[in-house]
Amino acid sequence: MQRIFEALSSQARREVLLYLAEAEMTAGDIAARFALSKPTISQHLSVLQVAGLIKGTRRGQFIHYSLVREPLTQALNALLLGIGVDPPAAPAAEEIPGPVTTTSTYWRRMD
Repeated sequence: MQRIFEALSSQARREVLLYLAEAEMTAGDIAARFALSKPTISQHLSVLQVAGLIKGTRRGQFIHYSLVREPLTQALNALLLGIGVDPPAAPAAEEIPGPVTTTSTYWRRMD
């Protein structure tokens, strides 16, 4: 669980998770959304993979990254239980909002 929270300590890595929540992407697709060098993006992807939050699948010459939701859900639920807060119940399908289309939309929803 420690690795997950360490991975979440970076805003860039949190944004990568938000992008991957919308769609699978290559490292190049992800790098195009940031003003960071490709080696820096690669390092962020490595941290997220080691934490178990994303997985990479090689297709031809590219690695396609996707979000792995379960470890994050488990870590957040464990934290909530640890501080005496019941984790939220899973919403009914009709209550689930549409996909977050931008990270700024996500952060506005969080306010």
